[in-house]
Amino acid sequence: MNNSLSKPYLPPSTFWSIRQGFPSWLKLLLTAIALIIPLTIWSFLSYNELVNPQFLPTPTAVLLAGIEMFKSEDLITDIAASSGRVLAGFLVAAIVGIPLGILMGTFHSMESLFGSIVGVVRYMPIAAFMPLIVLWAGLGEISKILIIFLGIVFYNAIMIADAVKFIPNDMLNAAYTLGANRRNLLFRVILPAAIPSIIDTLRVNVAGAWNFLVISELIAAQNGLGFKIIYSQRFLSTDKVLFCILIIGIIGLLLDSSFKLLYRLALPWAE
Repeated sequence: MNNSLSKPYLPPSTFWSIRQGFPSWLKLLLTAIALIIPLTIWSFLSYNELVNPQFLPTPTAVLLAGIEMFKSEDLITDIAASSGRVLAGFLVAAIVGIPLGILMGTFHSMESLFGSIVGVVRYMPIAAFMPLIVLWAGLGEISKILIIFLGIVFYNAIMIADAVKFIPNDMLNAAYTLGANRRNLLFRVILPAAIPSIIDTLRVNVAGAWNFLVISELIAAQNGLGFKIIYSQRFLSTDKVLFCILIIGIIGLLLDSSFKLLYRLALPWAE
């Protein structure tokens, strides 16, 4: 008897499909469920006052607090200030981290030179450097941008280096066979092959930039979403804290969608 006939048949599955087509309607349904469930739990606990409203305000109270912040507390300025700091720190971290990661992943000499320091520093808490950063850069915008930069640049470098190492050696050997030199190999083989991973790395680490924003705005900030969260916390204005956190989440969702769109438009072959 043929052994293949005795093997159990794997039935097709839409829900548990592995890297196969997935219907758009089911994707939207699951996304809606993922959002509705926590909102329902929050509403149940807050509207029934099962938790002290001072600690867990209702969704309505949070929304009204947000509207009031836009009207009387110039929240747009805070959003613009925080976005500018994140953008500056993120761009500088990309400018430094991408070349460093490509060099570390390509050349053993560069990995030996930078790998140890990158591996050590990325485990050090950035908050511990705040007194030094204030001494080095003062209390202005540079210190805030520097914290965001230091928070993600080493992750950029190490993740991109790992992505470069996963480029198949067969691809590099084929380029050598066709007459490529080291410069050709770096700019015409390794860099194009690493671009999908670079975009994914930036998409992941932009979230880290927003996480370090709150830490950066502890340094003598007069505006910004992190500053607003800390200021509202002092007066137990939990509704304002939650609204600011919600704004950061919405901005992050828009950024994540933008990176995914860029990936699909610029690199359709990578799918």
